[in-house]
Parts: sequence; C-alpha cells; structure tokens
Amino acid sequence: MTDREKFIALLGTDEPTECDAIILLEGDGLARYKKAVSLYKSGLAPVICFSGGFDDEKSGAYTFDRIRPVILSEGVPEAALLLEGKSRNTYEQAVEIIGLAKTKGWERIALVASHYHSYRAFLTFLCVQKKELPELVIDMAAVRDLDWYGETGWGRRVDLLENEFEKIETYRKRNNVASYEEGMEYLEWKSRKLRNY
Repeated sequence: MTDREKFIALLGTDEPTECDAIILLEGDGLARYKKAVSLYKSGLAPVICFSGGFDDEKSGAYTFDRIRPVILSEGVPEAALLLEGKSRNTYEQAVEIIGLAKTKGWERIALVASHYHSYRAFLTFLCVQKKELPELVIDMAAVRDLDWYGETGWGRRVDLLENEFEKIETYRKRNNVASYEEGMEYLEWKSRKLRNY
C-alpha cells in the first residue's frame, strides 16, 4: 500500500470525541451544516465555529450570513455560534482557526468537511498545527452521507475528490499541506496521546 492509501484508510476511521469547538468549514453549499448541528446537539462541543468568508455560489462557498439562519432554525442558540470570516481558502482557514484556538485556549477541535474534502482539509490543518500549536488535537468529522454522483452545480463530488488529491500534490510543493506520512504519524501520535488521558 502507498502512504496515500494508508492515510485514506486511517483517516476514514477517525471519529470526533468531546472537544472545545466544532469547526464548520465553508464549502459544498448547505451540505455540511447538518453534521455540525448534529455534533453540537450530541454534546460534542459547546460551540460551532463557522470558518470562511468567501461567497461564491458557483463554487459552493456560502458565507456565514447564508448558513447562520439554517443553523439557528435547527435549534442551535445564537450564543453557541462563532464566526471566523477572514479566510478565503482552506489554508487560511487553518491559519485563522489555529490562531483562534491559541487565543481561546482550545485543546481539541473537530473539523466538519465533506467526505471528498476531508483529506486535504485535515492535512492542511495538520501543516499549520505542527508549526503553531503542536499539542492541538484535531479530529475529522467528515460528512459521509452525501451523494457522490449527483450534480451539485460545481461538479460531481466523485470528480471533486480527484481534484482534491491533485491539490494536495500541488500544495505539498508549497508546504501548505502535510504529507501523507506526516498524517499517519499524527494519527498515531493522537491515538497514543488519547490513550494516556
């Protein structure tokens, strides 16, 4: 097996546990918010932090102003919502959220992303975490019940998945994502750390 195949298998089994914040990554239209709401209602974390400030319906990027009302309509109180609205891409989301984690004293976060985006999102956050806040525990909460083959308006998710792996290769050359090997090492570190709690 390649490092990429091993990483995909390992991250696919990652499940979030009690944490300080649920990070709802902007993108994929309205497909992700229900997962964040479900995690919040289960008691996973006291806050949902929406991350992103890029509004482009064609690409599926909806700002907090468009997502907030639907989250509130699901019964999440306003006081449980936090906005990080500076970022315009995944790397900037990682920088802003990890900076917020430092400020807020968060020790553990759960990233909510669509299944196809989860691999790049995790490796991007890991890249920034290693430099800025190495003790931060990052869980992946991939939205797994999305249609892979239906047309979304910005492409079929199965095709977007292929594009995500191409982006990982491109951004790896820029040092904006961790390697697959680093991802596996982190998941092992996290497993050992959590067993020692």
